[in-house]
Amino acid sequence: MVCFRLFPVPGSGLVLVCLVLGAVQSYALELNLTDSGKATCLYAKWQMNFTVRYETTNKTYKTVTISDRGTVTYNGSICGDDQNGPKIAVQFGPGFSWIANFSKAASTYSIDSISFSYNTGDNTTFPDAEDKGIITVDELLAIKIPLNDLFRCNSLSTLEKNDVVQNYWDVLVQAFVQNGTVSTNEFLCDEDKTSTVAPTIHTTVPSPTTTPTPKEKPEAGTYSVNNGNDTCLLATMGLQLNITQDKVASVININPNTTHSTGSCRSHTALLRLNSSTIKYLDFVFAVKNENRFYLKEVNVSMYLVNGSVFSIANNNLSYWDAPLGSSYMCNKEQTVSVSGAFQINTFDLRVQPFNVTQGKYSTAQDCSADDDNFLVPIAVGAALAGVLILVLLAYFIGLKRHHAGYEQF
Repeated sequence: MVCFRLFPVPGSGLVLVCLVLGAVQSYALELNLTDSGKATCLYAKWQMNFTVRYETTNKTYKTVTISDRGTVTYNGSICGDDQNGPKIAVQFGPGFSWIANFSKAASTYSIDSISFSYNTGDNTTFPDAEDKGIITVDELLAIKIPLNDLFRCNSLSTLEKNDVVQNYWDVLVQAFVQNGTVSTNEFLCDEDKTSTVAPTIHTTVPSPTTTPTPKEKPEAGTYSVNNGNDTCLLATMGLQLNITQDKVASVININPNTTHSTGSCRSHTALLRLNSSTIKYLDFVFAVKNENRFYLKEVNVSMYLVNGSVFSIANNNLSYWDAPLGSSYMCNKEQTVSVSGAFQINTFDLRVQPFNVTQGKYSTAQDCSADDDNFLVPIAVGAALAGVLILVLLAYFIGLKRHHAGYEQF
């Protein structure tokens, strides 16, 4: 559902706001800021969420993800003037706010900084926080964009500072809009530049109309992420994507030979991003919980389908591939990661280690429950054979004893 509302912002004319409920607890924000002459001066559309690690009253640490912002206002958003640059100001929840500041040079404009404030006094979000109050995290960016260009970044961008992880994706923004018209010239972020342009779709190829026949087992690929000269994340897996859009289902096997991997490693989060000629990004985001285990927390995907449309889904509330820190997670049998009702990932010959990789090699693996079941078969067979052997030996000794007793009676 899309809702529009016009309301005045002091010194900036009218603001046109659109708040869209995205897939699986992901919200897209859209802001069209106009000047006193009702001409667009700043345009932005983006998705974001925040993960905050905080200390509790019993001296342990918890992590909370903030994605459902409820009612959103934009008080303080301005077009900018000779003294002050443009600014996007967002308020949501009890004491939560987000600000982006812009500036202009001769031929470029910049996204200078982002500021996020959260309220640990909000008992709903932080029910057992040790310290109560407003905490602000400032990030300096200095992203330079040519004047009259629209900045685009579909890829997931992550900022981490002071126990706060900020995630941004599907970003469109243009400050200092010329003549009230948002530009059609796009300036891509570095992450999007590494993705290959969408392939040409021929109109003679018919769209699928029935449920496809299940494909063969996908080939397993090996992916890694480096932090400087060291490998910080390892993953080996065969991936099969199950997509349903407009009541049309498709199954896609990922070819590791044409798939590229990038990512990042931080103290409590790690990202593995895959892309190819048809996949803009397929992100696996891992997180640490309870300071001693890791798990798959988030999956984001945006890709081109055979009919030329773009399929995008995000879910930051997952709980898969759980294992102790310092180990790897392994599952040789087929597993399914259910991202949403429209998107599932089948994994084969899986092994991942997103933290504490040593010398570029996997640590001892924790097997998934599916693999654990496989060990029950040889154990059961061994136990049965042992039982048969015991019975044979008992029968032999009983027979031997009776035979010996018969000799004594004779």
